[in-house]
Amino acid sequence: MKISYTGKFEEIPQRQRAKLEAKLQKLSKVLERRGEKEAHIVITQERFLHKVEITVNAWDHALVGIGTNADVTMAASEAFDRLEKQLLKLRERWRDTKRVRDKEADGEKASITLEPAPSKTKPAKPARIAKEAASEKKAARKVFRVNHSDGRKPMTLEEAMLEMEASQDYLVYRDAQTDRVTVLMRRSDGHFDLIES
Repeated sequence: MKISYTGKFEEIPQRQRAKLEAKLQKLSKVLERRGEKEAHIVITQERFLHKVEITVNAWDHALVGIGTNADVTMAASEAFDRLEKQLLKLRERWRDTKRVRDKEADGEKASITLEPAPSKTKPAKPARIAKEAASEKKAARKVFRVNHSDGRKPMTLEEAMLEMEASQDYLVYRDAQTDRVTVLMRRSDGHFDLIES
């Protein structure tokens, strides 16, 4: 981790500065997944109070720990503690978010649990319950609509072929000449199919 100082960093004794830098190096193990991170330490003094501000960018967030005390080493320690709490909270939030792998399976579970209770006069048959659950599963499917006014410019067929490259199997775009929505699909033999609306 790169550490840069601004202000009167000479006021921190060399031994205490080494301890602070060692703590920041330990924190960098949590941060550094891609590339090297940078910590910026700003030290200011207002009358008898020392203010230490440590800033680190992590996961697209600016984490700032601020500590104030009459002793500059205590202020630096307080700022580090606050920064560490923010970092651990952010990492925990990022790590513990629930991600759903199979949405259809979750929809199926929800449809089975939301099933109405059978009436007392007529007993429910297991086959009928399964059919109702299957019909509710079909009804729970979503349709995702394409937003054609998302600010993209119309393109020609050649531009669309260049845009597809080898990674995409199809591309939906607005044709520049006809101003219609067009679908360009890659066939298994390497040629293309063009569907115009």
